[in-house]
Amino acid sequence: MAIEHLAVRTHEKMKEVLMHPEASGPATHYYMIRGGSDLRNVTVWETGKVGDEYIKTYGHYHIGQLDETYWVLLGEGVALLQKLVDVDGKPQPDRVEEFKALKVKAGDSIYMPPGHGHLVANTGSTYFVTADDSPVDFGDKDPVSMPGHADYKMVRQMRGFAYYVVERDGKPALVKNPLYKEVQKTDFGGVPVVE
Repeated sequence: MAIEHLAVRTHEKMKEVLMHPEASGPATHYYMIRGGSDLRNVTVWETGKVGDEYIKTYGHYHIGQLDETYWVLLGEGVALLQKLVDVDGKPQPDRVEEFKALKVKAGDSIYMPPGHGHLVANTGSTYFVTADDSPVDFGDKDPVSMPGHADYKMVRQMRGFAYYVVERDGKPALVKNPLYKEVQKTDFGGVPVVE
């Protein structure tokens, strides 16, 4: 049986985590070519926005003590990392212990420590392309589109991360997601926060 390596994230699926799910967007937001730890994984983001929100990945948290590195091959974007408040070993989806935004461009790398969720938005005028070292177990039920090492449920429950990456005056800015009750520590990395 041949392994399928390509998966796409459609606009219909992305509506679950968009600031304005009713806004129109491209049929496909991004493409994932999964090779796992050995071959690496490549992700390609479309350009543009949905409303004023830049095209982004769905976002997820890693299960267990998994870390990950992205290497930016083309374009520019904003990476969001967040760690949830943990109460008695249970992460609280609406309470963030630490939130960080990073402006990134070709040649940069992004390290996601264990316990941190992450997503990346394409804020440039070209495709945004990364390679990463995330493991993919091709024995999973849906290893390419929804790998077993990633938890998407809490991101879906909160309709995205604690902040959305939007365009304001031709530049990236952050808008707070009102579904989050608490964000304790922030590092916006020079990206302005707007209403």
